[in-house]
Amino acid sequence: MELKADMPYPSMDGIQENACMLRAVSPAYAGREGEMTAILQYVYQSVLLGACDKKEWAESLLAIAVNEMHHLEILGTLICKLGAPPIFTACPPYPVGYYSASFVNYVKTPAAMFRADLYGERCAVEGYRSMLCKLSDPHVSAVIERIIADELVHIETLERLLSEA
Repeated sequence: MELKADMPYPSMDGIQENACMLRAVSPAYAGREGEMTAILQYVYQSVLLGACDKKEWAESLLAIAVNEMHHLEILGTLICKLGAPPIFTACPPYPVGYYSASFVNYVKTPAAMFRADLYGERCAVEGYRSMLCKLSDPHVSAVIERIIADELVHIETLERLLSEA
């Protein structure tokens, strides 16, 4: 099961180092509301739901987590191209404010999980759209717009799951 938009990811060829765009992109990588948090939160929830015999819900959340892992890899590559190593911090290349698993929302009921996930996905879309205003390279913008397309699929999926909870 794949829960992503049905379109190819754009090439990152030709993207050059740029400190301003690096600062704009970095929080989405491993910031409090970034892709790392989404991955860990979905995996946590998938394991918990699977243990409660909610297999379909668990598989859906795991599929979203896998897509978020791809976003993390894309953003890490983008961070490298923009001029910094992909350190798990909201502000590479500076080794400060390292990522913390305390950013994950550890709610335990399905409805609360799906509400927390919807909030996170909506914040992600808003953050990515805000980021687009700070990007001067159309190649970087295309990468971010493609990620937004996936996040919108995640929102649709989570709305369906919440209606079932």
